[in-house]
Amino acid sequence: MSKLTQTFNNFRDKIFTNVHSNNLIYNTCWEDPRCDRQMLHFNNDSQIVMITSAGCNALDYLLDDPKSIDCIDMNSRQNALLQLKIAGLQHLEYPDFWKLFGEGHHPEAVSIYAKYLKPYLPAEAQEFWDKNILYFTKKSFYFFGTSGTFAWIFYQYIHARPKLRKLIAQLLDAEDLDNQREIYKEVEPKIINQVVKWLINRHVTLTLLGVPRAQRQLIVDEYPGKVAGFATDCLHHVFTQLPIHENYFWRLYLTGKYTKDCCPQYLKEENFSTLRERSKRIQTHTTTVSNFLREKPHKYSHFILLDHQDWLAAHDVEALIDEWNLVLKNSKKGTNVLLRSAALKVDFFPDFVEEALDFQMETTDKTHKLDRVGTYGSTYLGIVK
Repeated sequence: MSKLTQTFNNFRDKIFTNVHSNNLIYNTCWEDPRCDRQMLHFNNDSQIVMITSAGCNALDYLLDDPKSIDCIDMNSRQNALLQLKIAGLQHLEYPDFWKLFGEGHHPEAVSIYAKYLKPYLPAEAQEFWDKNILYFTKKSFYFFGTSGTFAWIFYQYIHARPKLRKLIAQLLDAEDLDNQREIYKEVEPKIINQVVKWLINRHVTLTLLGVPRAQRQLIVDEYPGKVAGFATDCLHHVFTQLPIHENYFWRLYLTGKYTKDCCPQYLKEENFSTLRERSKRIQTHTTTVSNFLREKPHKYSHFILLDHQDWLAAHDVEALIDEWNLVLKNSKKGTNVLLRSAALKVDFFPDFVEEALDFQMETTDKTHKLDRVGTYGSTYLGIVK
């Protein structure tokens, strides 16, 4: 690698770090909790350590009655979002909670926040929402944050094209997979054209979506069409092989809101009282996984690490090894470790990890194909021997 290329890459990494250090990145989780729950078999003895992201999945896991969930994120804004949701569960009635997080819009959000939510938030979360609660009073909350900004741009792209807008509406209302495939055949060339492909391959676009250069490179190394080729294949699988009527991830992305029939489990009215009762079992921590485990050592039953090890593997192998050592030190026989990667096949697991974990490839291969998000290259579930 030339010195100029290295300098340019370092500059792009600094842009990514700056964006992620100063913004809410994820306004919703992009990992399918239904697949997670099928793989991880939570019960009332489960003590879960996980990356916060937008907090949706932590709330979803509560439905399996775990003993505790510790949510960790280096970005305090991600924890602030989960803290707002927990305050909403504990102090709002369902209709207001639904308007905020189901529709992403509530005309009285400012007064509701001041009276019912702010008093129950930690200081750092109060500081963030004092400045940003207006997200819920303008366009949809789900069009804010960096990933939300990209969703809003895509939404505008669709709505500027009446025929495409009509096709998207038909796709979301497709009666069965055959009908869905037929409609998507018309939709695909309109949403994956040369301009969109160029845009998807840009570093700035991926930064908004929360994809660091290291992950982009994993995809580029394995896909001739680069990120755009990967995205095209992912979308084709999601929209032609999996029923769209239950895919709340892409409904939200395409419309900016959920419906009562197509939304995460934590937003369903029948689960509201259960989640209110159990929500105090979630604790948030603004730190790294390694620091959390050093400060709160315990034999945990589950670790859900999302995809952050892609970045560690590319930028800080020493930190990757340190994290694995701490994960294993704080595990017991049968502890489950779940992570995802942009790569089709991960090659960065240290030898001692390969020896300590029994990777459930048959299970993850099956659930990976059923994942309604469909944007990861691979999934790994290791069980401590």
